[in-house]
Amino acid sequence: MNRVASWGWEASLGSGMPMTPVRELIPVLQVAIGSVILISGVGLLLLALTNRYGRTIDRARQLKRELRELAGADRERLEGQIEILYRRARLIRLSIPLAGVSMLLASVLIIVLFLTASWKLEVGLLISLLFIACMVALSGSLVAFIRDMNLSLGALRLELGLQKAKE
Repeated sequence: MNRVASWGWEASLGSGMPMTPVRELIPVLQVAIGSVILISGVGLLLLALTNRYGRTIDRARQLKRELRELAGADRERLEGQIEILYRRARLIRLSIPLAGVSMLLASVLIIVLFLTASWKLEVGLLISLLFIACMVALSGSLVAFIRDMNLSLGALRLELGLQKAKE
């Protein structure tokens, strides 16, 4: 019994399915590395976003407890901060799934790259569309993240009593 048959691969060798040589997969690996790095970077973005989301929710709850004891201008200031925190939480909540979709699309892109190389298919349009969709989702996530950063500055303005918060 030869070595390939001892591993139970005789069915795939005898089935007529073309085997892709390793030398043809190396360029696919090189192309896929970009997507792997993207997944890693978006993972770090997700970590930052989930931390911001948790802190935003905790801060809003804390301010809501403090609000019960205040009246007048202090109460209005806290209500303004709570409103900003709510909008920030909504933006972060939007940003997190968009980043997740970007990671998912990058993963699917890697799978498609290897399947097309293995099966010797020409699906350049599909690969392009997957990459574009991945970048659109990531861009949407980053836009929401930047908007959250701007809102957090508005909340700081209110807390410090510098001026009215700007949108």
